[in-house]
Amino acid sequence: MKLLALLWGLAEATLFFIVPDVLLSLLALRSRPRALVAGGFAAVGALLGGWLMYRWAATDAGLARDALVSVPAISADLLAQVRQQLASQGLPAMFAGAFSGVPYKIYAVEAGAAALPLAAFLALSLPARALRFLLVIVAVDWIARHWACGMRPAGRTALALGFWGLFYAGYFSVMA
Repeated sequence: MKLLALLWGLAEATLFFIVPDVLLSLLALRSRPRALVAGGFAAVGALLGGWLMYRWAATDAGLARDALVSVPAISADLLAQVRQQLASQGLPAMFAGAFSGVPYKIYAVEAGAAALPLAAFLALSLPARALRFLLVIVAVDWIARHWACGMRPAGRTALALGFWGLFYAGYFSVMA
């Protein structure tokens, strides 16, 4: 699961569009410690993906932006919004993005395009990603222990997958 979490974090930070939170929530239903370890690996994967996207945009921002707008739920308007956030708030804007549905990969590209300090970008990326992963794991673990404690594992998994299906149906309809 560690390798899967690392690769999922890397993929989602680049061009994949399903967050590692899906995997982490499924793991948290069975074992909070395993989910926390996987969350650390997902955060490291996201950091690697963020570094790749930052470097790509620093080299060819136009091509990196064109690639992003081909990803579901990402538009040129969203890129411009992140560009403006980074200009006005700096890199800490990534923390708000982590909880507002704005993909991290956009912050990576816009930070690279703006030539914001790479070291600062990476230093803030890890806690910005890890914090959300941690909160998802803790929330799912709490729900599993208090609300779904009488459910069988298969039922919990089906409930979690149903949640993510509804979440993404809503997300894609709002962000499209």
